[in-house]
Amino acid sequence: MNIPQSGKKRVVIIGGGFAGLQVAKNLDDRYFQIVMVDRNNYHTFQPLLYQVATAGLEPDSIAYPLRKLFKGSKDFYFRMAEVEEVKTEENILQTNIGDVEYDYLVVATGATTNFFGNKELEANAMTMKSVSEALDLRSLILQNFEKALLKSAVEEQDALMSITIVGAGPTGVELSGALAELKKHVLPHDYPDLNINRMQVYLVEMADKVLPPMSEHASRKALKYLQDLGVEVILGEAVKEYKNDKVILSSGKKLNAGMLIWAAGVKGNLLNGLKEESVKKGRYQVDRFHLIEGEKNVFAIGDIAYMETAEFPMGLPMVAPVANQSGVNLAKNLNKSQKNKTTKEFTYKDKGAMATVGRNRAVADLNNLKFGGLAAWLVWMFVHLLTLVGFRNRLVTFFNWSYNYFNFDRGIRLIIRKYEKKNLEPRS
Repeated sequence: MNIPQSGKKRVVIIGGGFAGLQVAKNLDDRYFQIVMVDRNNYHTFQPLLYQVATAGLEPDSIAYPLRKLFKGSKDFYFRMAEVEEVKTEENILQTNIGDVEYDYLVVATGATTNFFGNKELEANAMTMKSVSEALDLRSLILQNFEKALLKSAVEEQDALMSITIVGAGPTGVELSGALAELKKHVLPHDYPDLNINRMQVYLVEMADKVLPPMSEHASRKALKYLQDLGVEVILGEAVKEYKNDKVILSSGKKLNAGMLIWAAGVKGNLLNGLKEESVKKGRYQVDRFHLIEGEKNVFAIGDIAYMETAEFPMGLPMVAPVANQSGVNLAKNLNKSQKNKTTKEFTYKDKGAMATVGRNRAVADLNNLKFGGLAAWLVWMFVHLLTLVGFRNRLVTFFNWSYNYFNFDRGIRLIIRKYEKKNLEPRS
């Protein structure tokens, strides 16, 4: 990898997500040369991927070029590459475009979908962890409706129009609400030849409530909002099998659905070369200074890091605020280490959680303040607009949201690239 030599310490950051960005932004380039490696040349605002999938936003509204973010930075280098292996003894990161030496390595690789060992579901379910996957979802939803127009059998039409979402966390709840609003406001006008009322949106959750991490107040309100929108919420059930448009639940109940979207769990994006004994619950176990257990100069932050604290004995949650705060803390500690100042243990400041279910419907747990409805929805929009990267993205997103709100529309119902859905055999 062609990186100029420097007399400074070199920090190599793997990943341009929330955590990686905060490290790069807060490192003092008087002391460090910064090298960022990512498979994509853009940062993705993942909390809004579901809106790309449901035709509410275009992908360039939630993605931002990494090079543009750091165009004024001194001694910063970005390389688009796939990481192959970490050689910790030699302080070398191997990629598909060459090797790079490091003084400090920051692993901020984020998370990937966790199917909990079910190979059949992994082969046949749709996921939504990247822009390309969100676009595939959008295409398949619309393609299925186009196919339904060509079917004469009502059962085949129903299956093609219906969608099952697995996992009633924030992603599953927000996606279910967005699909229900498509059914109510948009699809009847696009497909008058179809009986859209026969479309079913199923939300399946193993727990006995939706939004398990949030308060009972938020869970109850979210459930009511979903039911009011026509979502069929199935609690206390797991999906055991999905093939040929049939979803089979743990109770034996069967659902007809032309698409199964998996939002039921995530796990860390692990790397080759790091010690297996440092992995706990699918993530790298780190100390309060973000150092991976058993390593001397390799750190992990964000979703890939497992850190236990008194407040979070089962590990910090895999959410954007943790990633942002841990990235800032690590960068400040590295800066302090070059000034011979005392470094600071990481303490997560939990400011609460929010989820939107649809137009004027959201829930918020902000410390001791718990509320829902229009007020929560406005707060949710404001927070997400503020945290989007780039003024243009904020402006375009605000315009799209305003247009969709006043026109009851989703204006980006485009099949840009056709997605070929296959009922695959499980991978061995």
